Amino acid sequence: MEAIQYKTEVFEGPLDLLLHLISKHKVSINDVVITELIDQYIEYIRQMQLENMDIASEFLEMAARLVYIKTVSLLPVYDEGEKLQDELRGELSEYADCQLMAGKLSKIANGFDLLPTPPEKIEADMTYTRVHAPEELLKAYVSAIGKGGRKLPPPVEAFTKIVASRIVSVGSRVSAILHSLTIGQKRGFSEFFMASVSRSEMVATFLALLSLVKSKQIYIDGEKDTATVELIAEGDNE
Repeated sequence: MEAIQYKTEVFEGPLDLLLHLISKHKVSINDVVITELIDQYIEYIRQMQLENMDIASEFLEMAARLVYIKTVSLLPVYDEGEKLQDELRGELSEYADCQLMAGKLSKIANGFDLLPTPPEKIEADMTYTRVHAPEELLKAYVSAIGKGGRKLPPPVEAFTKIVASRIVSVGSRVSAILHSLTIGQKRGFSEFFMASVSRSEMVATFLALLSLVKSKQIYIDGEKDTATVELIAEGDNE
């Protein structure tokens, strides 16, 4: 076999080397028998080792791949070997197309200056000219802040009415009602709510009246507007 004298610097990778070997056979990629290239490829790798040249791992990987293809091709049932050869032919065909296109682009790029003048600075107009309906803006805002934003603590102002309002206790209203009643005196049920200045005080007054009825300290008689409240004397079981 003729000794191979070329250097690895000529080839960019194992596919580049295989294309060179195919060109020496003067056949197309689709017609080449891959197994016929294996011995030449291995000889090239061996020559590299004898000259103490750095061998890229991809060249060794392709060598192992070619040896495997040759091995399975020698088996009685060589369908796998033929399939592997077809796959490698496809890769070589794609690589050859890329090389051809790269060559054409290189010639085009060498024919003229890609950047004849330096890039010009363009002042961007950041003025927003679109017009949106209020509903569209609200929807966009809610979508932008997301669920996490909507769960943020409310502002302090939101608590002003709650904190500023006086909370009236039921106990204080019980004491006030008892002090306003005397034995034998009847007062209208609605009178106890007229002086209430807040909802809290009205609720506390109502709960206080119920508590006094339950503890049998007062007696409520009548219905609606005619209902009266009377203080029950101690020891009066009636």
